[in-house]
Amino acid sequence: MVSVSRFPDLDSLIDASTKRFTETISAIHADPVGGVNGDGTARVVLTGGTAGIRFLEGLRGSGIDWSRVSIFFGDERNVPVTDPDSNEGQARAALLDHVAIPEANIHGYGLTGADMSAPVERYEQTVGIAAPEGFDIHLLGMGGEGHVNSLFPDTDAVRETERLVIAVTDSPKPPAERATLTLPAVARAQRVWLLVSGAEKAEAAGELVRGASPEAWPAAGAKGREETILFVSEDAAAEV
Repeated sequence: MVSVSRFPDLDSLIDASTKRFTETISAIHADPVGGVNGDGTARVVLTGGTAGIRFLEGLRGSGIDWSRVSIFFGDERNVPVTDPDSNEGQARAALLDHVAIPEANIHGYGLTGADMSAPVERYEQTVGIAAPEGFDIHLLGMGGEGHVNSLFPDTDAVRETERLVIAVTDSPKPPAERATLTLPAVARAQRVWLLVSGAEKAEAAGELVRGASPEAWPAAGAKGREETILFVSEDAAAEV
C-alpha cells in the first residue's frame, strides 16, 4: 500500500523528505547491525529530475556520516559522467562533491557512450556485491506518463521480471540509450520514496495510488518491502 504525504509546494516537500531521510539514515548508523544489510551502513539509490536534484541539494548540511552511506543510481544516460546529461554528474554537483563521502562508496554505471553490454553486466554484479540484501532507501522521481528510472510504459524494460539492471536502447525520452535498475531491483528496497511535483503529473500520481497496471503506469510497480511513500505537492495531488 502506498502512503501519501501531501505538501503545499515543492519547497515544503523537500524540507520534509530530507528531514525524514536524515533521521532514517541516522537511525541505521546508530545500530551496529542497522540497515537491510546488517552492517550499520546505509545503501541508497538516488534519482534525478527537478525534485531529485533539489532533494540532494537539501542534504548538504544534514550532518549525515557519509562515510557509512553507499550510493547507487536508479538509471543513467549513455554518456560519460562529465556530460551535463549524466545523472551521476548532476548528483555529484548537487551533493556528492560537497560532502565527505569516499569515492569507493559511489557506485556509478561507468557508461561512456559506447556499447552498454559490459557496463550493465558489471553494474548488476556491483549491486549484488555491494548491496547483497538490497537497498535501505530507493528514491524515485516520476514522469507525467508514470515512468520511473528509465522504465517507460508498454516497454520491454518495464516488463522485465528477473534482471536487476538492463540496457534500454529505445527510450521514448531522449537520449534513447540508457541503463536502468528494473522493478525487481526496486522491489529489493526496504523503503521506496517517490518525490513528485507538478500539475502535469497529477494523473500518474492518481494511477499510482489506485494501484494501476505497472505496464501502463510503471510507478505503480515501484513498491518497497517495508514502506512506499508518495511525497507529493498539491499541484500534483489533484487525483490522489
